[in-house]
Amino acid sequence: MFGSKSTTSSNSNNSSSASGGATNSLVSGTSVEGTITASKDIRIDGSLNGNLNCSGKVIIGPEGKVVGEIICENAVIEGQFEGKLKVKNTVTVKETANVKGEVDTENLQVNAGAVFNVQCNAEPSKVKTLQKETA
Repeated sequence: MFGSKSTTSSNSNNSSSASGGATNSLVSGTSVEGTITASKDIRIDGSLNGNLNCSGKVIIGPEGKVVGEIICENAVIEGQFEGKLKVKNTVTVKETANVKGEVDTENLQVNAGAVFNVQCNAEPSKVKTLQKETA
């Protein structure tokens, strides 16, 4: 009986810590149209036609495609993005990425080979103001 209580308690602790560090995911072959709000990191390997507001990091995988507006803390783009990207900290554009539109960020890293056709503003104070206006 005592051993059972200990095991149950241990399992529930593992469950809550596993969900605490979980990353949201939009898998390849999945298509979403609309607005997504995420309080944790999110990885997109499918497609999103709409807006994404994320309190963490947004990763657009090599097969991922987003058309719309993204507001987030950090972004890593390996796939396709078209629209407005508002990032509080750092945008990393990988060599496989194709980015078109507007980018507002504090830090920007674009790897050789990436397609990066944007109007870019890398002024930290403006990005923080934009995020307060949309909140």
